[in-house]
Amino acid sequence: MKLIVNGNDIDITLENERTVGEVLKAFEEEAAKNEATTVSISIDGKNISAQEFDEAIMQPLKEDTLIELSVVSKADIRAAFSASKEKFAELSESLKNVSVLLQSGKDGEANATIAVLAGEIDRFCHTATLGALFPEEFQKLLVNGMDVGSFFEEFAPVLKDFEDALSAKDTVTIGDLAEYEISPRLRNIADAIEVLLK
Repeated sequence: MKLIVNGNDIDITLENERTVGEVLKAFEEEAAKNEATTVSISIDGKNISAQEFDEAIMQPLKEDTLIELSVVSKADIRAAFSASKEKFAELSESLKNVSVLLQSGKDGEANATIAVLAGEIDRFCHTATLGALFPEEFQKLLVNGMDVGSFFEEFAPVLKDFEDALSAKDTVTIGDLAEYEISPRLRNIADAIEVLLK
């Protein structure tokens, strides 16, 4: 049997484990000691969904069984939140200049900032989702007094207007939304993360 965790081969000595489930249980107990948990499982190259899990863990271990796990720890999530905090603080400032960039024909720079914004929001939402695996530590994340889901529900129409303005190349609306609607909200996220990580 071969065990790969986050892309790295792990030396494992089997004791009495006879099934995939027994290996996973032993691994999860070790991971818990390191404030970590498994977020995805692949057996013999096949990703195992939640619906397939009960059946998958009954599989007997064979010489050539390959188990690949993706694991995330509290420390990983804290580091990801910390990186998001820095990025959102930076973007909050950059977005204030988008209208100036557009007016002075520096569309490329403005577009680069906007592309980074989209990627950073995706990354932050992914981190917040993983944070839910450690509720005692990360459910305290409140942005403007709201949980992340509610905050983005309220933020979504602004982002949609922003997307529409980008499609229409409406530089005035792009600049206004970037500076007065999006920038302050990014600042709020950065401040909320700072409170969480204290």
